[in-house]
Amino acid sequence: MTLKKVDANPSTLESILQELKSDETSRSKINFILFLADNDPTTGQSWCPDCVRAEPVIYKTLEEFPEEVNLIRAYAGDRPTWRTPVHPWRVDSRFKLTGVPTLVRWDGDSVKGRLEDHQAHLPHLILPLLAPST
Repeated sequence: MTLKKVDANPSTLESILQELKSDETSRSKINFILFLADNDPTTGQSWCPDCVRAEPVIYKTLEEFPEEVNLIRAYAGDRPTWRTPVHPWRVDSRFKLTGVPTLVRWDGDSVKGRLEDHQAHLPHLILPLLAPST
């Protein structure tokens, strides 16, 4: 159906989540956050090989779903920024990220499901996250 992508970073994610929460039409859609590594400016590709592998699989799976899906692509930064133990998304109690990519089903104010870096490229694990949340 329709996959709407919005890009975020550590300084903009919170405002985007607030907009999503206050938007009536977004509340009826399935919402995801895909935490990713930034693209390397010298290559134009992510510095993270797992992100390079997972991104096209995630996009294809979400695009093929018959309902509308919102996807926030949350870019964690370059390698040194992401590796910092006090990276905002590592210490945020809602996310507690340990790796990228991480795909999170987001409902309102909380995580309703997630796939870690070693799982995010597997369509058979992505599909259950699209099931209606209870």
